[in-house]
Amino acid sequence: MDKKTKDTMTEAELDARHAEKMRKKKAARDKILATKTEERGLLIVHTGKGKGKSTAAMGMAMRCVGHGMRVAIVQFVKGVWETGERDVLAKFPDQVTIRAMGEGFSWETQDRQRDLAAARQAWDAAKELMADPSYKMIILDELNIVLRYDNLPLDEVVETLRNKPRDLHVVVTGRNAKEALIEAADLVTEMEMIKHPFRAGVKAQAGIEF
Repeated sequence: MDKKTKDTMTEAELDARHAEKMRKKKAARDKILATKTEERGLLIVHTGKGKGKSTAAMGMAMRCVGHGMRVAIVQFVKGVWETGERDVLAKFPDQVTIRAMGEGFSWETQDRQRDLAAARQAWDAAKELMADPSYKMIILDELNIVLRYDNLPLDEVVETLRNKPRDLHVVVTGRNAKEALIEAADLVTEMEMIKHPFRAGVKAQAGIEF
Protein backbone atom coordinates (compact mmCIF):
# COMPACT_ATOMS: atom_id res chain seq x y z
CA MET A 1 0.00 0.00 0.00
CA ASP A 2 1.57 3.31 -1.05
CA LYS A 3 1.24 6.41 1.11
CA LYS A 4 -1.24 8.10 -1.19
CA THR A 5 -3.64 5.13 -1.14
CA LYS A 6 -3.43 4.85 2.63
CA ASP A 7 -4.03 8.58 3.03
CA THR A 8 -7.26 8.36 1.03
CA MET A 9 -8.76 5.56 3.15
CA THR A 10 -11.22 6.28 5.91
CA GLU A 11 -10.51 5.30 9.51
CA ALA A 12 -13.10 2.54 9.22
CA GLU A 13 -11.39 1.16 6.12
CA LEU A 14 -7.99 1.30 7.81
CA ASP A 15 -9.41 -0.48 10.86
CA ALA A 16 -10.95 -3.20 8.69
CA ARG A 17 -7.72 -3.69 6.74
CA HIS A 18 -5.74 -3.89 9.98
CA ALA A 19 -8.16 -6.41 11.50
CA GLU A 20 -7.93 -8.65 8.41
CA LYS A 21 -4.13 -8.45 8.40
CA MET A 22 -3.95 -9.37 12.09
CA ARG A 23 -6.47 -12.20 11.58
CA LYS A 24 -4.23 -13.77 8.94
CA LYS A 25 -1.16 -13.27 11.10
CA LYS A 26 -2.86 -14.93 14.08
CA ALA A 27 -3.98 -17.87 11.96
CA ALA A 28 -0.42 -18.38 10.70
CA ARG A 29 0.95 -18.06 14.24
CA ASP A 30 -1.60 -20.52 15.64
CA LYS A 31 -0.67 -23.02 12.92
CA ILE A 32 2.99 -22.81 13.92
CA LEU A 33 2.23 -23.07 17.65
CA ALA A 34 0.12 -26.19 17.06
CA THR A 35 3.27 -28.02 15.96
CA LYS A 36 5.18 -27.15 19.16
CA THR A 37 4.12 -29.91 21.52
CA GLU A 38 7.30 -30.95 23.34
CA GLU A 39 7.89 -29.82 26.92
CA ARG A 40 11.28 -30.42 28.57
CA GLY A 41 13.99 -28.75 30.57
CA LEU A 42 16.23 -26.38 28.66
CA LEU A 43 19.92 -25.53 28.82
CA ILE A 44 19.99 -21.74 28.57
CA VAL A 45 23.05 -19.51 28.17
CA HIS A 46 23.16 -15.75 28.76
CA THR A 47 26.42 -14.30 27.48
CA GLY A 48 27.88 -11.21 25.81
CA LYS A 49 29.52 -7.97 26.94
CA GLY A 50 26.27 -6.17 27.68
CA LYS A 51 24.59 -5.80 31.06
CA GLY A 52 21.69 -7.95 32.19
CA LYS A 53 22.88 -11.55 31.97
CA SER A 54 22.55 -12.40 35.65
CA THR A 55 19.62 -10.02 36.03
CA ALA A 56 17.69 -11.89 33.33
CA ALA A 57 18.44 -15.20 35.04
CA MET A 58 17.22 -13.85 38.40
CA GLY A 59 14.07 -12.68 36.67
CA MET A 60 13.50 -16.24 35.47
CA ALA A 61 14.01 -17.43 39.05
CA MET A 62 11.32 -15.03 40.23
CA ARG A 63 9.04 -16.27 37.47
CA CYS A 64 9.51 -19.83 38.70
CA VAL A 65 8.76 -18.73 42.26
CA GLY A 66 5.53 -17.19 40.99
CA HIS A 67 4.56 -20.58 39.55
CA GLY A 68 5.29 -22.32 42.86
CA MET A 69 8.46 -24.01 41.55
CA ARG A 70 11.72 -24.57 43.40
CA VAL A 71 14.90 -22.86 42.16
CA ALA A 72 18.56 -23.16 43.14
CA ILE A 73 21.20 -20.54 42.41
CA VAL A 74 24.94 -21.19 42.54
CA GLN A 75 27.06 -18.05 42.28
CA PHE A 76 30.52 -18.91 40.99
CA VAL A 77 31.99 -15.40 41.23
CA LYS A 78 29.64 -12.93 42.92
CA GLY A 79 29.31 -14.76 46.22
CA VAL A 80 31.14 -12.00 48.07
CA TRP A 81 28.80 -9.33 46.70
CA GLU A 82 25.63 -8.11 48.41
CA THR A 83 22.92 -7.90 45.77
CA GLY A 84 19.31 -6.78 45.84
CA GLU A 85 18.00 -9.78 43.91
CA ARG A 86 19.64 -12.20 46.33
CA ASP A 87 17.98 -10.42 49.24
CA VAL A 88 14.58 -10.64 47.52
CA LEU A 89 14.89 -14.33 46.61
CA ALA A 90 16.12 -15.16 50.12
CA LYS A 91 12.64 -14.22 51.34
CA PHE A 92 11.35 -17.45 49.75
CA PRO A 93 13.46 -20.08 51.57
CA ASP A 94 11.00 -22.88 50.85
CA GLN A 95 11.35 -22.33 47.10
CA VAL A 96 14.79 -20.80 46.59
CA THR A 97 18.17 -22.21 47.55
CA ILE A 98 21.14 -19.85 47.14
CA ARG A 99 24.74 -21.03 47.24
CA ALA A 100 26.85 -17.85 47.12
CA MET A 101 30.22 -19.54 46.77
CA GLY A 102 32.34 -17.28 44.59
CA GLU A 103 35.14 -15.20 46.08
CA GLY A 104 35.33 -12.50 43.43
CA PHE A 105 37.02 -12.14 40.07
CA SER A 106 40.52 -13.55 39.53
CA TRP A 107 42.07 -10.09 39.53
CA GLU A 108 40.58 -9.57 43.00
CA THR A 109 41.68 -12.86 44.57
CA GLN A 110 45.05 -12.97 42.75
CA ASP A 111 45.38 -16.58 43.88
CA ARG A 112 44.94 -19.25 41.19
CA GLN A 113 44.82 -22.20 43.58
CA ARG A 114 42.17 -20.46 45.63
CA ASP A 115 40.17 -19.79 42.45
CA LEU A 116 40.46 -23.45 41.41
CA ALA A 117 39.32 -24.68 44.81
CA ALA A 118 36.36 -22.27 44.91
CA ALA A 119 35.30 -23.26 41.39
CA ARG A 120 35.44 -26.97 42.22
CA GLN A 121 33.48 -26.48 45.44
CA ALA A 122 30.78 -24.50 43.62
CA TRP A 123 30.62 -27.03 40.76
CA ASP A 124 30.25 -29.93 43.20
CA ALA A 125 27.39 -28.05 44.87
CA ALA A 126 25.82 -27.44 41.47
CA LYS A 127 25.94 -31.11 40.55
CA GLU A 128 24.37 -32.05 43.86
CA LEU A 129 21.54 -29.57 43.31
CA MET A 130 20.99 -30.71 39.71
CA ALA A 131 20.52 -34.26 40.98
CA ASP A 132 17.73 -33.17 43.34
CA PRO A 133 14.39 -33.76 41.52
CA SER A 134 12.58 -31.16 43.62
CA TYR A 135 14.19 -28.31 41.69
CA LYS A 136 12.73 -27.07 38.43
CA MET A 137 15.53 -24.60 37.61
CA ILE A 138 19.22 -24.30 38.51
CA ILE A 139 21.04 -21.04 37.79
CA LEU A 140 24.81 -21.28 37.43
CA ASP A 141 25.67 -17.62 37.74
CA GLU A 142 28.98 -16.58 36.13
CA LEU A 143 29.96 -20.16 35.34
CA ASN A 144 31.17 -18.83 31.98
CA ILE A 145 33.82 -16.75 33.79
CA VAL A 146 35.12 -19.84 35.56
CA LEU A 147 35.29 -21.74 32.26
CA ARG A 148 37.00 -18.83 30.52
CA TYR A 149 39.92 -19.04 32.97
CA ASP A 150 40.00 -22.87 32.78
CA ASN A 151 39.20 -23.22 36.47
CA LEU A 152 37.02 -26.22 35.65
CA PRO A 153 37.41 -28.80 32.86
CA LEU A 154 35.17 -27.67 30.01
CA ASP A 155 34.49 -31.22 28.81
CA GLU A 156 33.30 -32.29 32.25
CA VAL A 157 30.97 -29.33 32.59
CA VAL A 158 29.45 -29.62 29.12
CA GLU A 159 28.98 -33.38 29.45
CA THR A 160 27.26 -32.97 32.81
CA LEU A 161 24.94 -30.28 31.45
CA ARG A 162 24.13 -32.37 28.37
CA ASN A 163 23.07 -35.20 30.67
CA LYS A 164 21.10 -33.14 33.18
CA PRO A 165 17.66 -34.44 34.23
CA ARG A 166 15.25 -34.13 31.33
CA ASP A 167 12.75 -31.85 33.07
CA LEU A 168 15.32 -29.54 34.66
CA HIS A 169 16.04 -26.05 33.33
CA VAL A 170 19.66 -24.92 33.74
CA VAL A 171 20.67 -21.30 33.14
CA VAL A 172 24.35 -20.40 32.70
CA THR A 173 25.45 -16.77 32.77
CA GLY A 174 28.64 -14.82 32.12
CA ARG A 175 30.44 -13.26 29.18
CA ASN A 176 32.67 -15.20 26.78
CA ALA A 177 30.67 -18.43 26.76
CA LYS A 178 32.71 -21.30 25.34
CA GLU A 179 31.70 -22.55 21.90
CA ALA A 180 31.14 -26.10 23.18
CA LEU A 181 28.63 -24.80 25.72
CA ILE A 182 26.86 -22.68 23.11
CA GLU A 183 26.63 -25.74 20.87
CA ALA A 184 25.12 -27.83 23.67
CA ALA A 185 22.58 -25.18 24.71
CA ASP A 186 18.93 -25.02 23.64
CA LEU A 187 18.67 -21.24 24.03
CA VAL A 188 21.51 -18.72 23.79
CA THR A 189 21.14 -14.97 24.23
CA GLU A 190 24.01 -12.56 23.67
CA MET A 191 23.72 -9.24 25.49
CA GLU A 192 25.26 -6.51 23.35
CA MET A 193 26.67 -3.34 24.91
CA ILE A 194 25.81 -0.16 23.05
CA LYS A 195 26.62 2.37 25.79
CA HIS A 196 27.69 2.01 29.42
CA PRO A 197 27.79 4.77 32.09
CA PHE A 198 31.02 3.34 33.54
CA ARG A 199 32.86 4.81 30.56
CA ALA A 200 31.52 8.24 31.55
CA GLY A 201 32.81 7.89 35.10
CA VAL A 202 29.63 6.57 36.73
CA LYS A 203 30.24 3.97 39.42
CA ALA A 204 28.20 0.82 40.06
CA GLN A 205 24.97 1.73 41.83
CA ALA A 206 22.42 -0.05 44.01
CA GLY A 207 19.37 -1.08 42.04
CA ILE A 208 21.28 -1.02 38.76
CA GLU A 209 24.39 -3.17 39.13
CA PHE A 210 23.63 -4.88 42.44
